[in-house]
Amino acid sequence: MQFLEENKITNFTWAPTAYRMIAGNVKKKYDLVLERASSAGEPLNPEVIRWFMERYNVPIKDHYGQTEVGMVVYNGWGYEHEFKMGSMGLPAPGYEVDVIDEIIAVKKTSPGFHFLGYLNNPEKTQQAFKGEWYLTGDVATKDNEGYFWFVGRKDDVVKVSGYRIGPFEVESVLIEHPAVLESAVVADEDPVRGHVLHAYIVLKKGYTPSDELKKEIIEFVKSRYSKTVHLEKIDFVNSLPKTESGKIQRFLLKKGKDNYASTR
Repeated sequence: MQFLEENKITNFTWAPTAYRMIAGNVKKKYDLVLERASSAGEPLNPEVIRWFMERYNVPIKDHYGQTEVGMVVYNGWGYEHEFKMGSMGLPAPGYEVDVIDEIIAVKKTSPGFHFLGYLNNPEKTQQAFKGEWYLTGDVATKDNEGYFWFVGRKDDVVKVSGYRIGPFEVESVLIEHPAVLESAVVADEDPVRGHVLHAYIVLKKGYTPSDELKKEIIEFVKSRYSKTVHLEKIDFVNSLPKTESGKIQRFLLKKGKDNYASTR
């Protein structure tokens, strides 16, 4: 933030993890001249976008892409379409994008599409295509105006007591709690309900892990998210496992806290 202020940065792009850390830790009001702020890599929680808009009058525009196909859905700057907070936006120029069987799909005949397949992996390549469409593996919805809304990776979306749940929905509620800096939600198998929700939470400075705080956060989620689908378990951790680009590695958390050394 100091760098942005001192160098009078006007156009800023960073990973969602970094934006969450700023919103959760920065107390000082910096004198910024930001005109544009962008985010990509994984969805950005609406609460963080609101934080930036309230303090710096700049919306953080979310975008969506993959290594295979580049950025195919985005909130463009200089275009006339409305900005919807929390949405990935509309298909980027040069791409035809839709939702097929709940998965974000890109048409192979799009002018910007050049992905041929996975090297030495014909089986994975065959699974990635359905007719004229490449299936990204990410679950999303599309509203009646064509805007895309991220739900989660196909492997991360589960059914709990008959309801389809994407971890991002619950994480976006958790980050609204004053004690939560960042979180990751996974699903533990349950013989009765299929799965139960399990959150790994990094606390803000000044908050101490306790059973009382766990109960408080669980009730907070229940009141703001769903009275039907409950958050059942919480582990407080020092950090979350991430890729170099800042994406949360939920597959490591699914293995349980005994396989993740940062639990406290």
